[in-house]
Amino acid sequence: MSNEIKTIAILTSGGDAPGMNAAIRAVARTAIARGLKVKGIKRGYAGLLNEEIVEIEARNVSDIIQRGGTVLGTARCLEFKKAEYQKKGADICRKHGIDGIVVIGGDGSYRGAQALSRLGINTVGLPGTIDLDISCTEYTIGFDTAVNTAMEAIDKVKDTSSSHERCSIIEVMGRNAGYIALWCAVANGAEDVLIPEKYDYNEQEIINHIIESRKRGKSHHIIINAEGIGHSTSMARRIEAATGIETRATILGYMQRGGNPTAKDRFYASIMGAYAVDIMLQGKTNRVVGYRHGEFVDYDIEEALQMEKGIDEYQYEVAQLLTV
Repeated sequence: MSNEIKTIAILTSGGDAPGMNAAIRAVARTAIARGLKVKGIKRGYAGLLNEEIVEIEARNVSDIIQRGGTVLGTARCLEFKKAEYQKKGADICRKHGIDGIVVIGGDGSYRGAQALSRLGINTVGLPGTIDLDISCTEYTIGFDTAVNTAMEAIDKVKDTSSSHERCSIIEVMGRNAGYIALWCAVANGAEDVLIPEKYDYNEQEIINHIIESRKRGKSHHIIINAEGIGHSTSMARRIEAATGIETRATILGYMQRGGNPTAKDRFYASIMGAYAVDIMLQGKTNRVVGYRHGEFVDYDIEEALQMEKGIDEYQYEVAQLLTV
């Protein structure tokens, strides 16, 4: 297989995540070191369908490891869910001499990679998402940076919340996954954390907790609210009406996706990028790279998509315990 693969392409798809550039750099330089040609596909699967394909040499990926986002750009492409566009994508790969593609993204991106693999294009996926919601891996590219960005922002809100003796609801990203919220709740010493996996929508319980904390002399009350629950502004109005305590909502939003990646995101993304190239040269296709039990591993994409992942019960219990 290593003799058959002469050219690989790199594609980033879905939401951007800090560390994607480190992965792009590692894929490109590893492939070049192994004697392969490398191409970049701009704007994800949409760029593939539009043939936005460029040559990549080692110097093209210099000085990008420290940058957030993705130098290749990214986009969501609903068309690529359809068989006719998947076939068009595979035909375009063959037209440009692309034997394999490394796809950096989330579950939706993997489904596109799976389709290309079935059509004869070697594919390997890398887990690129700040949400940490890919079941086959304990680490996803961008999560460490995003959670540190959120943590630093929450520290700042906590300062002013204490000064004004407020309750603050701080909404963090994560779609329907509560990992960023859970980590920040522990790291920031929050009084409450609301995550989709556990929240029972008992708002009265939160109100009671706020009142009890104020009676004990607590000058502020920090609630970390996951994006999957949302409605932070309306929740703040209801809590203020019920408690008489000034309550403000802060939605951190897309700032969590940007910024310079942490050392962990740069390092892990780099190892995963190199690993993707090497397993493709070993003859593997339709694979996704993950990190489990201290090791970098790979799974069949279908197997990876069937896996389930939940919030660690003990971690959640500790988060609850530490709010007391």
